Amino acid sequence: MATYRKLNRRSDQRKAMLRDLVTQLIIHERIKTTEAKAKELSRLMDKMITLGKKGTLEARKRAAELVRFIDADENQNALQKLFADLANRYEDRQGGYTRTMKLGPRRGDATEMVVIELV
Repeated sequence: MATYRKLNRRSDQRKAMLRDLVTQLIIHERIKTTEAKAKELSRLMDKMITLGKKGTLEARKRAAELVRFIDADENQNALQKLFADLANRYEDRQGGYTRTMKLGPRRGDATEMVVIELV
């Protein structure tokens, strides 16, 4: 039995999609997606922020395997933002770094849509 959602994709497609979602959530801090993707994204994002809070070289290497090197600002990329800004913001928090708010069904296929954001 799998401990994750397959999201109707092959493993390479699923990993690429989740990498993109994690990176975009780090950059924008709020994205709109489906409920199933948001639940998987929440698990991964909690792990990434925990790695950011550790701040060691090993934690940076593990986070770099998942986070893409896309510019977040004019002077830092997404990985740097994770370790500099987000890790400091959640220094005292012990988990639960994301919040999901339901938006209702998507027009066309009635998939439940949510907004996931960093707390």
